[in-house]
Amino acid sequence: MKGTMMPAAHVIVLRHLWVLRKGRPWNLAVNGVFEPFLYLMSIGVGIGQLIDGDGGAVAYAAFVAPALLATSAMNSAIAETTGAVWWRLRFEKFYDAIITTPLTVRDIAYGEIAASVLRSTLSAACFLVVIAAFGMVHSWWALLALPACVLIAYAFSAAGMAAITVIREFHHQQYLQLVMLPMFLFATTFYPLSVYPAALRPVVAALPLYQSIELLRGITTGRLHPGMLVAVGYLLAMAALGSWLATRRLSRLLLP
Repeated sequence: MKGTMMPAAHVIVLRHLWVLRKGRPWNLAVNGVFEPFLYLMSIGVGIGQLIDGDGGAVAYAAFVAPALLATSAMNSAIAETTGAVWWRLRFEKFYDAIITTPLTVRDIAYGEIAASVLRSTLSAACFLVVIAAFGMVHSWWALLALPACVLIAYAFSAAGMAAITVIREFHHQQYLQLVMLPMFLFATTFYPLSVYPAALRPVVAALPLYQSIELLRGITTGRLHPGMLVAVGYLLAMAALGSWLATRRLSRLLLP
């Protein structure tokens, strides 16, 4: 019977929007902007003055800003699909109750991913406004930055949703930071790929945050290149794989 019904993932999204309306929705904007803004001011502008000399700080800040925008989308997506989702899955048994309704495991997985994308996009949009206001966006192509953030949030939300089905203990989520923190530091956030030895460049280029940064950096600076299409394909593939794995793993956890 369930298999013949239309997907109802939007019900999960509507539930989260209702909860968000009852809480403090502005917290999402503050949390999504505060940390990357500090990095932008301290490294992008502060260290940028030492790198670029007099009057050249904006150039380096404009290089760092899209990387921090991609990082903001990544961090928000991972946070949304790990903390609260783990709690609902492992502790509250929220999805065990939902699965007794006409909603399917696929609805749950895609609904949680969609809700995460919405929240992550809100955070990224706020930070995009900040960097635009500071003059760190140098092309009208930057209008495509928001759709690009949606794609980045989708890819990392799906990956986070898949990862949380494997994590059994809440404190095990710290292991995700062992992946995310090095990726943040070494995925060309603060310096170009050319600084790495030739043997390491393919490894760095294989990181999802690197692909996200390349996409946003090209858009915000107006320096479009074929590698951006590779980044789009990479993120779409990551999103599709993560969504499939999340659905498959949730089915094993929720269905008898």
